[in-house]
Amino acid sequence: MRTIGVDLAAGVPGTALAEIVWSGGGARLARLEVGVDDAAIVASVGVGAWLGLDCPLGWPDAFVDFVRAHHVGAEPELGPVDGGADWRRGLVYRRTDVVVRERIGRWPLSVSTDRLGVTALRGAGLLRRLAATGFPVDRAGDGRLFEVYPGGALRIWGFDTRRYRVDATRRADLLAVLRQRAPWFNVGPHASVAVASADAFDAMIAALSTRAAALGRFSRPGADDVEVARREGWVALPEGEFEELARP
Repeated sequence: MRTIGVDLAAGVPGTALAEIVWSGGGARLARLEVGVDDAAIVASVGVGAWLGLDCPLGWPDAFVDFVRAHHVGAEPELGPVDGGADWRRGLVYRRTDVVVRERIGRWPLSVSTDRLGVTALRGAGLLRRLAATGFPVDRAGDGRLFEVYPGGALRIWGFDTRRYRVDATRRADLLAVLRQRAPWFNVGPHASVAVASADAFDAMIAALSTRAAALGRFSRPGADDVEVARREGWVALPEGEFEELARP
């Protein structure tokens, strides 16, 4: 099995890609690069790979409806605009974001009100490019594409994630603990890249998280959420222990 993890950014310089090859009860980090364009991401999938994107795959239904109504001067389905926090929560967060908060105790960034939305615009284009090659694109995680959340996955697996995005020393410490807990994971010559770049580190975690999703070990949308997830996207938060990832 090959899993591809992509830490997507609005532009090429901040985008990182990791490829992990799984076989014989072990895993090898075969590739870890920063500065990856859409064409390279599409090409990396090749035949049979599983892809995890650290990027929202859609926008909240309520936000889309609100913008559409506002654009034509119609009354939004949410009713009169009052601007309060409770009123706008449905515009800010997707159904999957609510589930993420329930699971890890914190809100992810909002795709509709944070700068993350710019990255999601690129992600939307990337999904179309993937689909054009015949790669199965299903935003609810029914296929070989998953929306992943590296920081959330690390918390679920019991790692200390404090300041790892902004401190290379913390990333080095985190990588050391990760390798200790997973002696089956061969990082090879890529450790220095993972420590030097937070984007590369997250791409590596995205590829590990994609392994859990590919094995079906993730929180799937419930029956009432599937159709919403196919529009808004769904974060494939891992289930099970980190140490078990190499087990078929």
